Amino acid sequence: MERRAFRQAQFALREEEAALDVVQEAMLKLAENYGERPAAEFPMLFQRILQNSVRDHMRRSKVRNLWVTLLSAFGGAHEEDERDPLESIAAPETGMLAGTPQGRLEQARTLEIIEAEIAKLPARQREAFLMRYWEEMDIAETALAMGCSEGSVKTHCSRATHTLAAALRAKGIEP
Repeated sequence: MERRAFRQAQFALREEEAALDVVQEAMLKLAENYGERPAAEFPMLFQRILQNSVRDHMRRSKVRNLWVTLLSAFGGAHEEDERDPLESIAAPETGMLAGTPQGRLEQARTLEIIEAEIAKLPARQREAFLMRYWEEMDIAETALAMGCSEGSVKTHCSRATHTLAAALRAKGIEP
C-alpha cells in the first residue's frame, strides 16, 4: 500500500521529497484519527486522506509561490537567499533599483503599502496569514496556536491572500 501511495503522490506532485512528506502526513493522520477503526477500512480511508493531503499540498504550494513571486519581484531576492522577502524590499542594497535614490524610495513605499494592507486584514486572517507565510508554520501548528480547526486556518489564509492580492493590484503593485 505504501509504495502505491508514494507513486500516486509522486505522480501528482512531480517531486519525490514532497510525495514522501505527503504520504507520511497521510499515514500519521490515518493512525491518529482512525486507529480505532477496523483494519478493513484502512485502505479506503487512507486513499481519501492521501487525496486530500495531495490537494492541500498543491494548494499551499500555489499560494506560497504566488507570494514568493510577488515579493521577490519587488526586492530582486534570489532563491538561495534565505532572508525575509519584506527585508529584501526594505534593504537598500538588494533591490533592482536600490542603488538609486528613486529605487530606494520606491522600495520603501512598497514596503509601507504591504505592511498597511496586512494591518487592514481582520485579526484572525492576519494572524493565520502571518503564521503560515511569514513564520512558515504548517496548518496543524497554526490551528493549534490559534485555537481553531485546520479548516478555519485554510479559510482565513485563503481570504487573506485574496484580499491582499486584490488590494496590492488596486494600488498598481504587480510582480
